[in-house]
Amino acid sequence: MATRTIWKGAISFGLVHIPVGLHTATTESGVDFDWLDKRSMDPVGYKRINKRTGKEIDKDNIVKGVEYEDGQYVVLSPDEISDAYPRTTQTIEIQQFVDAGDVPFVYLERPYYIAPINKGQKVYALLRDTLVKTGKIGIAKVVIQTKQHLAALIPSGDVLVLNLMRWGDEVKSVDDLDLPKVGAKGMTPSASELKMAKMLVDDMSGKWNPEEFKDEFKAAVMELVDKKVKAGKTETVIEPQEEAPEYADNVIDLTELLQRSLKGGVKKATKASSKDKPAAKKSASGKTAAKAATKSASRKTATKSAKTPSKSRKAA
Repeated sequence: MATRTIWKGAISFGLVHIPVGLHTATTESGVDFDWLDKRSMDPVGYKRINKRTGKEIDKDNIVKGVEYEDGQYVVLSPDEISDAYPRTTQTIEIQQFVDAGDVPFVYLERPYYIAPINKGQKVYALLRDTLVKTGKIGIAKVVIQTKQHLAALIPSGDVLVLNLMRWGDEVKSVDDLDLPKVGAKGMTPSASELKMAKMLVDDMSGKWNPEEFKDEFKAAVMELVDKKVKAGKTETVIEPQEEAPEYADNVIDLTELLQRSLKGGVKKATKASSKDKPAAKKSASGKTAAKAATKSASRKTATKSAKTPSKSRKAA
């Protein structure tokens, strides 16, 4: 099934830019239960409810706060939140190359496929094949919409996978867990135990085939759905129309700069590219504003509205 390009930009390492498009690599495997009004079959959406009074409030009376202690909050204005948004660069900036085995699976969060665009196939293949031969992966930073992510650039067959990662402070320590220490006295299995355990693992081993593993709950629910469809027991629900987001396509293709990168041009390129990066930031209300770098009294702003389609509330 063909996938839609959700983001266009470039992979950047040294002075090399590889124009690429980002594609979703996964789909939700569970069953989505939408909330419906049983009287009219209308979708049921979110409401702004005051948790103390139980009353609905107007959006103009809502502010954003960060809890820094139990029950204690700091309120931030839309402008303060807008200033904190990361700069939109449309670039997957590789910060470092590390051994593939050095990154634990617990840090990996969501994968995306990366495909070359704008005649970037050759340099795309160069990076992919180099990572395979060296056993390395790229650790990068990327801004998608308004959120900055840490990511791992991983070769997988013909494709490069951009796997969004959890930040270091998002992964909990295992120090508080009661774990058997490697080599601890009384925890080391005997030779016969290891032999039997290895025989069991060998007996249960096979070639990885994801098609062999199915979501049994989803299969059972969808079987019920199919039976009701065939019996004509269906309802018509009219969903709000959604608008497709727009993505920038201003990618600079610089594929012949490897030697200059090796000769120490990386730092110069970083400084130069920082001047060329757009200073677009997205406000908390969902509007994009390009702010001037100076703080003079004649400061001007240009805004561009970005609409986010509302979705009906879901429960699983």
